[in-house]
Amino acid sequence: MKDQLTIPVPLPDKHRAADERLEHEIERIERLEEEKRGLSEDIRDVYNDIRAAGYDTKCVRQIVRLRRMKPEDRRQMEAILDVYKNALGLD
Repeated sequence: MKDQLTIPVPLPDKHRAADERLEHEIERIERLEEEKRGLSEDIRDVYNDIRAAGYDTKCVRQIVRLRRMKPEDRRQMEAILDVYKNALGLD
């Protein structure tokens, strides 16, 4: 069977607009991903500075996580952690 030539058929305006919107949104995601990479590099640099200043970065990361939590959620997590530590004799 011979290869068939396909002739592009112009899309109706509503499809073209949808395609343009999709392209716009994809480009937006790509820009945001690039910004995210830049921010990740900045955060990594800050942690490197913290390490160079003699701080324990694992502890600093934990503090950042705790500060991000709502106070009630943090209290609940710490209470459960205390129960688990007591059960395992880690106090």
